[in-house]
Amino acid sequence: MPMPGPLELVLILVIVAMLFGVGKLPEVFGAVGKGIREFRKESTLESDVKQEAEKQSSDAVETAENRPAA
Repeated sequence: MPMPGPLELVLILVIVAMLFGVGKLPEVFGAVGKGIREFRKESTLESDVKQEAEKQSSDAVETAENRPAA
């Protein structure tokens, strides 16, 4: 999906201003920014957990391969 151009962004801003009123815009965009930050934080946390799990499983495989046969 292509990114919206400058004209589309201005149109979206005008529609949002009409819906919420100019006085509420800082509050609305603050909530949007907070949501984006929270989403990024959670997605980073998820990828960190996934990388740690992969590292632990590869360490376990290496340990099993290096163990002498009985």
